[in-house]
Amino acid sequence: MTSAFAGRFDDFSHWRAEVGVRLDALSACLGDIGFDDRSAGALLMSLRERLDSDKLIVAFVAEFSRGKSELINAIFFADAGTRVLPATPGRTTMCPVELAWDAREPEGVSLLPIATRLEDVSLAQWRQRRDGWTHLPLDKAQPEALSVALRAVMSTQRVSLEEAQSLGLWHQSNPDDNPRPDEAGQVEVPVWRHALINHPHPLLRQGLVVLDTPGLNALGAEPELTLGLLPSAHATVFIVGADTGVTQSDLAIWRDHLGARQGLAFVVLNKIDALRDPLATPAQVDAQIEAQCRSTAQILGVPPERVFALSARQALVARIDGDAQGLAHSRLVEFETALSVALLPQRRQLLGRLIEDTAQQIHKRAARHVGEALRQQAEQLLELRGLRGQSGGRLRLLVKRVSSEAIEFEQCHNRLTALRGMHARQAESALADLSYDDLEDEIDHMLGEVSSSLLKLGARKAFAALCERLRERLSGVQAQLQETQDMLAGTFGVLNAEFGFGLVQRAGPDMTRFLDEVSLIERLYARHLGVGGSLRLAQPRFVAQLRRMLIERISVVWDGARNALEGWSREVALHIDTQLIERRRGFQKRAESLSRIRDAADQLEARVAEIEQQDRQLRQQLERLGEVTRSLVNSAPGGVEVEASLHASEMRRARA
Repeated sequence: MTSAFAGRFDDFSHWRAEVGVRLDALSACLGDIGFDDRSAGALLMSLRERLDSDKLIVAFVAEFSRGKSELINAIFFADAGTRVLPATPGRTTMCPVELAWDAREPEGVSLLPIATRLEDVSLAQWRQRRDGWTHLPLDKAQPEALSVALRAVMSTQRVSLEEAQSLGLWHQSNPDDNPRPDEAGQVEVPVWRHALINHPHPLLRQGLVVLDTPGLNALGAEPELTLGLLPSAHATVFIVGADTGVTQSDLAIWRDHLGARQGLAFVVLNKIDALRDPLATPAQVDAQIEAQCRSTAQILGVPPERVFALSARQALVARIDGDAQGLAHSRLVEFETALSVALLPQRRQLLGRLIEDTAQQIHKRAARHVGEALRQQAEQLLELRGLRGQSGGRLRLLVKRVSSEAIEFEQCHNRLTALRGMHARQAESALADLSYDDLEDEIDHMLGEVSSSLLKLGARKAFAALCERLRERLSGVQAQLQETQDMLAGTFGVLNAEFGFGLVQRAGPDMTRFLDEVSLIERLYARHLGVGGSLRLAQPRFVAQLRRMLIERISVVWDGARNALEGWSREVALHIDTQLIERRRGFQKRAESLSRIRDAADQLEARVAEIEQQDRQLRQQLERLGEVTRSLVNSAPGGVEVEASLHASEMRRARA
């Protein structure tokens, strides 16, 4: 019995596959017209990689014993015919678990020991390494192999209070959140810090990533979860128990880790089967469930339509047994539908905008390439048709004139070299403002201000000042970019007028999205630097971890801004070089053609016919390019408007 989410996710995957076929058609069309622009090829490759590697991350967060793992089983893995994730009373998932598929890695379960928390290596860095992990291969011949292997995430061990404190799993300042010591004074802690499940389930193969996070203690002990993994999720599902309502620990998770998250957040009121009472009518039970939903929405401050009451266990059993009536009673389908309707169109819209933007850029460049070839063909035809009935002396004069024009054209090489040099210096100046060394200095300056503040209460203010300085750097880069673009636009206009170039100003990268990312980081991290986090800031280990995480997180923004700037600079330089090469090649063709005709006058008409045929082929290729591009754009949301724009552009070029 296929879930509603799985069905819609299949549709989403089929759409991505269809876009891939149209990308192949566009690539073939570009090859047919001889357009080998490296930057356009890189754009196509980048889009292809984005489609192939696009991930849809859904994070499930709950305190222990809320039925979180059972809900994941019911939505995604009921087709296995058994529980994939362990779901037993009490504590099950003791460490964060990621379920995904990477064909480059062996199938199996990879477990990171909890002792790695003592090393100065971030979770993100551990994910890039194979050493240090315990790898459990899966036996494909055993259907329950994955479920058996996953029971390892339930493993615990007992350690002294000192060890638990050094691991970050025991805090004197938060006694209510600490595990209870036994008679020997030891406490129970997880054996593993993180688990990666590489499994070729159909949904995981299509790019789904499921993040299963444990309760409040683990979230607080691993800041990279709340500051890294959870914010990267495209949707977050928070589960509370219908039999208990929103408890204090539930509220702490929501308030401290989820409440201010940007993006899609759903609340599931699980275990409604526990509310069914043989002494109450179905209407009375439904009224009680609805009252629980309204109360949960009010307590958590979420819209009532984002709260769903259901029974994950009843849904899983119904799916395995093929019981449609039991599945309806579980109320799971309503939640699956809401999740897929809210999430998948959003992902399609995002990828669609990327497809439209890429298609427009490539079409514009390729059409400009064909248009330049058509212009040169027209110049040659005009010259050759004017030679009909002319003498050999006239031909010699034309050959001499073309040679003179070519020599004059070569004189602009120095001007282009100077232009490229100036552009490179301005780009280097902009990149200097995005120095990684300066970034670390800025973060160290912020942490220094925090350490000198009374009781660490100035942490949020110091962090806000850091983010403001980072935004000022990005704004400064944007201003330098604008100056560079203005300089290029003026110089391009002069060169086009004097030497017949087709130089076109290319819009530089917009730093706005990187400014927004810094603001998002500020919102996510500032919540952990207020009064509640002041005690943790007194711990050197937490400060070192915070520094490392800030550097890693903001470096991602810096990487994006630097890559965008460097990519644009390369495109501008390549555009100038390509124009120079094409104009030089055009002069050579004209000179060679005139020389051949001068030596054999009977070749004139043949050459005219040849160029006319080439002209027709170019126009057909331009039309074909438009058809293929429109087909690609029409597969994306909003494609009709872009198609109209492309069609208007082609009409203008045809008339020209």
